[in-house]
Amino acid sequence: MQPVDFTTLTAACSELRAQWLPARLEQVYQRDRFTVSLALRTMKGRAWIDISSHPTAARICVGAPPPRIPDTFTFSEQLRHQLCGLALVSIAPVSPWERVIDLQFAKRPGEGALWHLYAEIMGKYSNIILTASDNLVVTCAHQVGLKQSSVRPVQTGQPYELPPSLTDAVPSAIEPLDRWQERISLVPGQLKTNLLKNYRGLSKNLVVSMIRSANLDPEQSTDSLNPHQWQQLFQRWLYWLQCLENSKFQPSFTPEGYSVIDWPKPDEKQPESESEKESNSPNLLHPLHPLQNPLPNSSVQELLNSYYTGEINQQLFAQLRHQLTQKLNNILAKLRLKANTFKERLQQSAGADIHKSQADLLMANLQHWEPGMKSISLPDFETEKPITIPLNPEKNAVQNAQAIYKKHQKLKRARIAVEPLLAAVQEEIDYLEQVEAALSVLETYRNTQDLQTLAEIREELIQQKYLVVPDYRGSDKNAAIEFHRYQTPSGFELLIGRNNRQNDQLTFRTATDYDLWFHTLEIPGSHALLRLTPGNVAQETDLQFAADMTAYYSRARHSEQVPVVYTEPKYVYKPKGAKPGMVVYKQERIVWGRPQQAPA
Repeated sequence: MQPVDFTTLTAACSELRAQWLPARLEQVYQRDRFTVSLALRTMKGRAWIDISSHPTAARICVGAPPPRIPDTFTFSEQLRHQLCGLALVSIAPVSPWERVIDLQFAKRPGEGALWHLYAEIMGKYSNIILTASDNLVVTCAHQVGLKQSSVRPVQTGQPYELPPSLTDAVPSAIEPLDRWQERISLVPGQLKTNLLKNYRGLSKNLVVSMIRSANLDPEQSTDSLNPHQWQQLFQRWLYWLQCLENSKFQPSFTPEGYSVIDWPKPDEKQPESESEKESNSPNLLHPLHPLQNPLPNSSVQELLNSYYTGEINQQLFAQLRHQLTQKLNNILAKLRLKANTFKERLQQSAGADIHKSQADLLMANLQHWEPGMKSISLPDFETEKPITIPLNPEKNAVQNAQAIYKKHQKLKRARIAVEPLLAAVQEEIDYLEQVEAALSVLETYRNTQDLQTLAEIREELIQQKYLVVPDYRGSDKNAAIEFHRYQTPSGFELLIGRNNRQNDQLTFRTATDYDLWFHTLEIPGSHALLRLTPGNVAQETDLQFAADMTAYYSRARHSEQVPVVYTEPKYVYKPKGAKPGMVVYKQERIVWGRPQQAPA
């Protein structure tokens, strides 16, 4: 993930100052343990400013409104208590070339600052710190004790200290080319490395994009540059400094991340000698280099919010999916083992009737028993075939029959006890396999709906007592449910649930009497709903399309053909006490779905 560097932070704060100063702070909301959002209002409108101390995604930018979930964090509560109702009067760096921003709050514009909220955007050392006008730390996002850092602890009640000053040279537009070149090439090495370690305010992404915009290779040695190439790179250096000074930024996405500098295109190649051609040929940019094909964005705020929201969501998606998959696999493995044990006991109890017939046969033929017999062969009542009955030689015939009757009763009681236990375990397995099917469809992150679907699955497992998360905050109950939506060949809408919560919503709240309900036959999968209007009838192509899509969003998505049932929603029922997504149906018809042909 690309970190926010000094240039990006400067660009973001420049826009914030232009659009949101001065502003009244109306609300503070903490999205997670790293990110707080400030609701600012001006005469032109209202916006939420996100300040994040995330170790890989620290940033400050305008974000989306927070979800409607209660905020239970102490840090945001302290910020609300001290800052709400005050005016944000300044967004300024604490010192040149530092990635620490001072957000100052006063009673009203023009008055002295009462509070300072320091946003330290410094990678894994990022923090958000509130101090009063006396410079004492009132609260902070992350307490840093002496054991964690003896150089700069951050604790409430202690004076706020700025991070240690940088020691590298300060970039300057008045520095001549020869002095700049001498500083970079004094010790031969990689061009990008020498630039990074000799000047402050630079980042790897910025340096690489700067070098490539000059038609050079970031990996090449400083010894390999000719005077023309040094001149080209120096021009990009000056252009970068001018952008900082004049707040001239052009945000754009690139395949490698993003950029806030619109670098000028490389000049045409100057005539070179044969030796120069040989030395410089590897440095030519590939015609499809990302810097030559940027995707423009309207503002730095939108770019940062879009990029980091997507990157963080992708990380959360991967972590949450792995967590849920592992949990389901563990629970299902235990349940299947328990089910197999019950099935074995049922197989053993299947011989209960045989034991009863043997005991009856023995009691009817007591005269054939002789003392000391270990077994006896008697003709069956119906087939008259000989049946061998094992005996205990220490017991007489009646005692042996009584022992066999007891065994029959024991096996019969075991079957009566085990059958409902097996049914309950199998019902639980069916439900969890339904959840597992919903997870299997979510292989990779594509949009925020995928993450919301996972969050709903986790919340469902928590409600069903399969997951225990002490500090879990429920999802937004007012969030709109977004089903998978498709259009059939005849133009009808096909809705497909993403998880059990959406399946229930689709089947029992969204469906009307005119619709058709689809599900894979005895295979875990999503509920699907073909929306029809009065007077319209689904054609065979529509039914086949709906069956293909239903099969695709099921556990059998990799099969060639899958049996899919469809019926009217009024014939779909939820048994009393059934878990989410579990239903029974009747008056169904079957169509064979082809998941490989589904246009998903």
